[in-house]
This record gives sequence, structure tokens and C-alpha cells, in this order.
Amino acid sequence: MRRELEQRFAGRAGMVESADGFEWFELLRPVEGGDRYLVYTRWRSEEDFRRWQESQAFQAGHARAAAEAAAQGEGQGHGHGQGHGHGHGHGGPAATGSELWSFEVVESAGPKEE
Repeated sequence: MRRELEQRFAGRAGMVESADGFEWFELLRPVEGGDRYLVYTRWRSEEDFRRWQESQAFQAGHARAAAEAAAQGEGQGHGHGQGHGHGHGHGGPAATGSELWSFEVVESAGPKEE
């Protein structure tokens, strides 16, 4: 379901890009050793991220897939991997679960300027 998952992320609502404190989004495809994708978002602060998660824009963006699934008669349950989120609509779930990993930047580097 790799192609399906990637297509769904490509067609996502994209509201996060306008959120206060949002800095970056990446969908990371596994190259070898597994099939777990990573969704990486970078935020100015944890408070900004939490505010985004509680926002109406977040709810609307994540509810869109559930509405599409309901219109197609899919995703009746709201259990793990059902009924909402990026893995739903358009023919059922493209992913079976998710985990939230939180990190803080300990060290960071960019290209050296010449």
C-alpha cells in the first residue's frame, strides 16, 4: 500500500503549513530494513504543536478522510487504524496504525557558508 499511502499524503488538506509555529513537514519512505514510514513535522515549540493538535484546522484536515470514507461506505469503526486520519478513504486503510514520537533537538547543523 506504499503508493496509496504516498498518494493520500500528496492529496492531504495541507492546512498545517499555515499553522503558527509550523516549520517543516516531511513524509519519509523506508529504503531498507522495514516498511514503516515516518511523518516528520518540525515546530517552533511544543506549545505550538499542541495548539495545532487542538485547533479546528487540525480536526477539519483529519476529518476529511473520514468523510470521504463514509461517503464511500467505508471506515465505519473508530478503532485503531479505522475511520479517520491519513490512512483512510479511497478504498479502506492504507496504514494499520501510528505512533507519536517526540524528540528535542540536541545538536543541529546546516551547510557551511563560503
